[in-house]
Amino acid sequence: MFLLLASEGGAPAAAAHHTPLIVELVNQYIGAPVHRFQMAYTYPLWKKFFANFGTTPEAVFGGPYTPENAVPWYTIMFIIACIISVLLIWVLKGKLSEDDPEGGQQTLEVAVLALRDMLADIVGPHGLKYFPLVGTFAVLILVSNLMGMFPLFMSPTAATSVTFALGLTSFAYYNIIGIKENGLFGHLRHFAGPIWWIAPLIFLIEIIGNLVRPMSLGLRLFGNMFADEQVMANITGLAPPYTYIAGLFLMPLGLFVAFIQTFVFVLLSMVYISEVSHPPHEHGHGEHGEHGHDEDRLDTTSDNLIAPVMG
Repeated sequence: MFLLLASEGGAPAAAAHHTPLIVELVNQYIGAPVHRFQMAYTYPLWKKFFANFGTTPEAVFGGPYTPENAVPWYTIMFIIACIISVLLIWVLKGKLSEDDPEGGQQTLEVAVLALRDMLADIVGPHGLKYFPLVGTFAVLILVSNLMGMFPLFMSPTAATSVTFALGLTSFAYYNIIGIKENGLFGHLRHFAGPIWWIAPLIFLIEIIGNLVRPMSLGLRLFGNMFADEQVMANITGLAPPYTYIAGLFLMPLGLFVAFIQTFVFVLLSMVYISEVSHPPHEHGHGEHGEHGHDEDRLDTTSDNLIAPVMG
């Protein structure tokens, strides 16, 4: 948001070709070798791929390949977000106290407990083993969303490359859980539903719906974060510099969007996990084993009753 305010006439940062200082410094030092690597290896592949759709890498990625933009701004900002997330967790962990918790620690504990309770309610008590990934999603996405509210930074979640990567990570994770717990055939079978005569149609619909999920997760997060920045840019650009003050009043809205989009992404990831993860002994071997023990007990009882008669 601060970068949008700094752009000429309040225009969007991309339109004003304004990039954060740290992005310029990174490309100044490593942009040239990265650009040479791209032109020798990745650019020909992208050019060949996009030629099938009648377009070019420049049109898709928004500009020519140059040493000044060899390392994209969203890549640098996302790496910074990862570093900030690790440092934030490390610092907060060092300040935890069981004897004399401060107000900040109590607030953090309430947030963690709320996230754990939500995971247990949606997935089940056994779903707490997925808390590390869900918690990582929450911290990383929230930090990424909030970065745009500070000078010299931009929100990496305002780029589709980052949000699609996060969506693909969530997609891959819950499918790996499904295959691990149910086997490949069992994981695919649950897409067909319980009614055999419409199973092929349901299977096709479910497969398409699941393949669309990474895009829907990415587009939802990107659209809201990008729209937040565009609203800021357009309103502050109505009559600069008099409308710059309006940006200060819009920051609470940006803060709300950052938190709510983090919540939505994490919530949907939990829902997807709940569809493929089941408590132990709930299905398959567990059900058969449980009923099997009952049948064994009945058989043993019957044998004990019959044996004296036959003897």
